[in-house]
Amino acid sequence: MKRQFAFLSLLLSGVALLAACGKKELPVLTVGVIAELTGDIPAVGASCKNAAEMAVAEINEAGGVKIAGKAHLLRIVVEDSKGSGPEAGEALKRLASEDKVFAVVGPNASLGAIPAAEAAEEAKVPMITPWSTNPLTTAGKKWVFRACFTDAFEGHVLARFATGYLHAAKAAVLYDPNSQAPNSQAELFRKDFEEAGGKIVAFETYKTGDKDFAAPFARIAAAAPDIIFLPSYYNEVPLQIKQARKLGIKVPFLGSDNWSSPELIKLAGADVEGATFCNHYAPEVRVDAVARFVTPYRNKYGQTPDDVAALTYDSFKLLAKALVAASRPDREAIREALSKIREFQGVTGKMTFKEGSGDPVKSAVMMRVEDGKPVFVTTVDP
Repeated sequence: MKRQFAFLSLLLSGVALLAACGKKELPVLTVGVIAELTGDIPAVGASCKNAAEMAVAEINEAGGVKIAGKAHLLRIVVEDSKGSGPEAGEALKRLASEDKVFAVVGPNASLGAIPAAEAAEEAKVPMITPWSTNPLTTAGKKWVFRACFTDAFEGHVLARFATGYLHAAKAAVLYDPNSQAPNSQAELFRKDFEEAGGKIVAFETYKTGDKDFAAPFARIAAAAPDIIFLPSYYNEVPLQIKQARKLGIKVPFLGSDNWSSPELIKLAGADVEGATFCNHYAPEVRVDAVARFVTPYRNKYGQTPDDVAALTYDSFKLLAKALVAASRPDREAIREALSKIREFQGVTGKMTFKEGSGDPVKSAVMMRVEDGKPVFVTTVDP
């Protein structure tokens, strides 16, 4: 099914609680979710859907949200973008016109988030993307917000980490120029790495769907870099690193937040040991806000939540904060309330929004793969 309704499962406990208390059934606000449930990165979509359901269940169990003094429950309608840009744009149009949603959370990957953001702007429906880091997602838009940092900040973080922490003087890059986030991250990393005094000795590309990376890795090996920056998605990295290791490349790999899914380590195995990557939060960091999210998620879904899950959860709690502050339950009032939020403390850290911007200023974390699991290395502040 392309569309998934999550009304009964998410409202059951809240409605039962209200009925037990002898209260009337509350009005319901419909929120759309666009997730990559099928296609190339289904683990991203699964994390988004899981966290959305958990966040909304918590909100409803607590009595919903009060808008202008009147409590409302939330209902979500999930659309599958199939990891496709055009599908994501069409999904948002359907949610806006057919389901009359008050807001949309997702898509996650920038490939889908950019066209969805354009559709949200045209339909005048508030949209929060949990995981899209490409600056184009929110650029020039008043209806689109994000819960994650941008590629501009991530490029700066990675360059600082590469030169200052790893002491790399020479770097190589391999990326897909037709994929929105990897392309943006590669270009911004090159800029910041060179500004930090480093030298890019190879800047190689591949095409979406490629399975043979021998030629670009041969050129990279000949350039003798200290590190290789690989901003590929989690489903591509295992094959790429495996081929690099077979060619005798032993230098460390550096990844972006596109690496964040646990599926990467499962697929890559020992080949990815010692690699470092940028991420939006560290689930093992002992902070109350993190523990209150991670433990229930593990209990419910049997796995540790990745950054997409954490960012989706934060997106819904950010939306809930806006709903409480909204003057009335309509799209314009919700957008206005979102635009007035200046600070928000979430699972993925403190977000600070400057006036007129839908992009939060927030910290990033660096993770290293050790003994088959990601381990926290350091936090990099803005």
